[in-house]
Amino acid sequence: MALLFYIFASKCEQMDFGNKNIWITGAASGMGRALAVELSACNACLILSDRDESGLKETLTMLNPACKAHHLVLDMSDSASIEAAVARILSDFKTIHALYQFAGISQRSRVMDTPLENDRKIMEINFFGVITLAKAILPSMVEAGWGHLAVTSSIVGKFGFPFRSAYSASKHALHGFFESLRAEYGNVNIRVSILIPGRVQTNISKFALDKDGREYGKMDPGQANGITVQKAARQIVKGLKKEQKEIKVGGSELLMLPIRRFFPALLYRLVTKIKAV
Repeated sequence: MALLFYIFASKCEQMDFGNKNIWITGAASGMGRALAVELSACNACLILSDRDESGLKETLTMLNPACKAHHLVLDMSDSASIEAAVARILSDFKTIHALYQFAGISQRSRVMDTPLENDRKIMEINFFGVITLAKAILPSMVEAGWGHLAVTSSIVGKFGFPFRSAYSASKHALHGFFESLRAEYGNVNIRVSILIPGRVQTNISKFALDKDGREYGKMDPGQANGITVQKAARQIVKGLKKEQKEIKVGGSELLMLPIRRFFPALLYRLVTKIKAV
């Protein structure tokens, strides 16, 4: 009985964000900003990055005044600048205890209408940028003997979805990469969480690429009816504290995940009924 209690208690241990150096990408808006606000009350030292400097500065004004926070402009499509940023951050902070990545870009176009350059751009930001940053940070975490990596996938990182071919592919790729990383480095206390958002009220659809590579400029109706970024951040914090391997974020649309697992034929019929953009 005592052994069972010990096992249960160990599983219920929660991560303490206090006195941790936590790097959040995509922190100028959306879930990245909302998570920064949530964690600013936890006595953590935050490093916030995004390509939108004005958005980053606005995020800083929203944090708990007692929070130690630093920001840097970072373009996730530029591998050289990512590696330079890591060198600078590690020089200043020595150790990054947690890296939570939210930066990304979506699309709204059919496969045949999407030029290959758009596919490449989406993969560069959503996959190669994310793994470049993780690979650059990982050695310092291994040396420190502990680290927590969280990356933002999507509900469509679990199944294909119309008008999101490259976006969906980039998110599928994150699962393969980070599950492999977890398997290789779990024995040296490197934790990996994959966030799986459904419908959240962010600007990702507005900044999605259309078939001509321009911003889509509209919020999807389904997304507009999604949960707020504040609610999403609370769900994420709960999962990060428990170091959950997959953290599902959203509302009733998350039912698509068990449908995909147990009734795939039904899911295939449902997604073919999605209206054209």
